[in-house]
Amino acid sequence: MKAKDRYGLKDFFGLILLVGLFAFSAPQGRLWELFGRTTFQEKFNKTHGVYFYYPRFSTELLALQGKSVELQGFYIPLETSTSKTMILSKYPMAECFFCGGAGPESVAIVYLKNSPTKRPKLDQIIKVSGILQLNATDVEEMTFIIQNAVIIP
Repeated sequence: MKAKDRYGLKDFFGLILLVGLFAFSAPQGRLWELFGRTTFQEKFNKTHGVYFYYPRFSTELLALQGKSVELQGFYIPLETSTSKTMILSKYPMAECFFCGGAGPESVAIVYLKNSPTKRPKLDQIIKVSGILQLNATDVEEMTFIIQNAVIIP
């Protein structure tokens, strides 16, 4: 039997289907990538009297607005006690938006439905599921928001 005869069309199409399932699975794995496609434009904010960067979201990301998404990232604490609010970062603390050289597209604020039973550790990898909200106007809130979130064990 020749090498080219070992694999039939069924095997080829099975492989294509398998690859397609991974490539087009839920945006959980792609959400950071979609956040990264956000561009920022500097504009003067009259209320605060300074310039801020305002986001412009991709069409693909706008399509997820108000929909349930999953996001996995490094836990960055906001408070010293257990809280229903946390920051997830694409990068660990030393590289994150607040301490390192990453941009605002690399962090999301998560508002949990319930406080966690124990406080996560700094840089612990956390996965959450919740409703995506995109913020293009409120400079006192983060750009990417996950509402009504639950931690996925």
